[in-house]
Amino acid sequence: VQLQASGGGLVQAGGTLRLSCAASGSISSINDMGWYRRAPGSQRELVAVITSGGDTNYADSVKGRFAISRDNAKNTVYLQMNNLKPGDTAVYYCKAEVVRPVGLYQFDYWGHGTLVTVSS
Repeated sequence: VQLQASGGGLVQAGGTLRLSCAASGSISSINDMGWYRRAPGSQRELVAVITSGGDTNYADSVKGRFAISRDNAKNTVYLQMNNLKPGDTAVYYCKAEVVRPVGLYQFDYWGHGTLVTVSS
């Protein structure tokens, strides 16, 4: 199973970016999918998570500005980021709770990070 993330880049404060993360490989189903970030000198933190049924949860710092969504048919999760602030600068990672076809065991998979830089 691989997670391919894309969509990071450099944007000015107040701008928007949309991150995508597609899971591929031997997948029976995917439970929660989420986005995490690690800012320079900080620990990785949860940004947003979405269940297979579409329930969402956000970090307080991004509520009202970010929106997480998913396309179950494409095994893809998105993060729409609006009104970006310099404090959002970080490497963003996607995560998927993948249920493998053999044995129906669940494993956590992470995508490579994608850098988001917000200039003031």
